Amino acid sequence: MDLLEFARGPALTLALVVFVSGTLWRLFCVLRRPRMPDLSPPREGAPPKWLAALRAIGRGMWPRKAFGQSVLLISLNGYVFHIGLALVFFGYAPHIAFIRRLTGLSWPALPDGVMYLAAGATILSLLLALWLRLTDPVRKMISNADDMITWTLTFLPILTGMALLSEPSAVILAHDHVIYPGPLAVHLLTLELLLIWFPFGKLMHAFLFAFSRGATGIRFSHRGVE
Repeated sequence: MDLLEFARGPALTLALVVFVSGTLWRLFCVLRRPRMPDLSPPREGAPPKWLAALRAIGRGMWPRKAFGQSVLLISLNGYVFHIGLALVFFGYAPHIAFIRRLTGLSWPALPDGVMYLAAGATILSLLLALWLRLTDPVRKMISNADDMITWTLTFLPILTGMALLSEPSAVILAHDHVIYPGPLAVHLLTLELLLIWFPFGKLMHAFLFAFSRGATGIRFSHRGVE
């Protein structure tokens, strides 16, 4: 078994098992935590809990003006990263072929030019996020090893994927064999490291942010806080 066979076989299986089981376990642990009932009467005109939760989730998608321009820059950079990463992962033809092999699902790919722009924007947004974290005194103080590990494991799959862009996606898919097995294996292994780390680090915010914002919205709405 060579490195590419290992990356496509046992390593990928292990990564998917850890990702799915770990994510489900974290969600189960959050949802089963005991909750103390709020015995105070809700304010007059308080919306239903589900509506308060949805409002809080939506409100958190954009910073309040009182936080200033620095927070606006961080929010905009976050959108650039998440949108760019989604376009690269779900819009690049070889990635769609990879997903089809795993799940049987497929959809039309985006043009390579769009993918290159999205990948470039994603890399720049990650570098900007790191620079802001290392130069802002408050963000630097509250950062820990989790933040740096998460940043590194997110950056590596994008960097190693860019290293494989030697030909148009249509040409890559037309080959009946892998041209660069070593770099492709490294790219897959970095992705698998990211999947394994996902349930244990701050990447879990992709699932947990809705629960935390929703709970905060319900609590604030109950007390009459706008």
